[in-house]
Amino acid sequence: MTERTAHIADKMIAYDCGDLRRIEHFIKVYGYASAIGRLEGLNPRELETLEIAALLHDIGIKVSEEKYHSSAGKYQELEGPAQARRLLEGVDTDREMTERICWLIGHHHTYGHIQDMDHQILVEADFLVNLAEDNASEKAVGHVLQSIFRTKSGIRFLKSLWPV
Repeated sequence: MTERTAHIADKMIAYDCGDLRRIEHFIKVYGYASAIGRLEGLNPRELETLEIAALLHDIGIKVSEEKYHSSAGKYQELEGPAQARRLLEGVDTDREMTERICWLIGHHHTYGHIQDMDHQILVEADFLVNLAEDNASEKAVGHVLQSIFRTKSGIRFLKSLWPV
């Protein structure tokens, strides 16, 4: 974790202050995304961008619940990028990195036509955590394995957690 990423983690923990479940969720997604990103050979900048996006990926939930009375993925994707931009103010991320982070947040529930490795890894990391938190059935895990997972590391992690 870079110093910048640690600073963002600190800000995100403060943002979700008191909500242990949400804080633990994004910390676990960050952990899986970081490990998969390293194992899949992302360069340092791509890895840091992915790690920050993993920390911030659900930042749109609060606004979604207030505005739409729902935390559905489509609302998270709609509201998350603006919230992420606010949180990233005063953090030393350049425009390109900020835009990529916001794009990833705005697409972390979009599974069709994933083309970029950072997007694939973020989706896989979020699924690893969501499957565990939701006590997913073996059938659900098998379906996700076949339809979503593409990285060797993500597949290995999934199969280690749920021998399917």
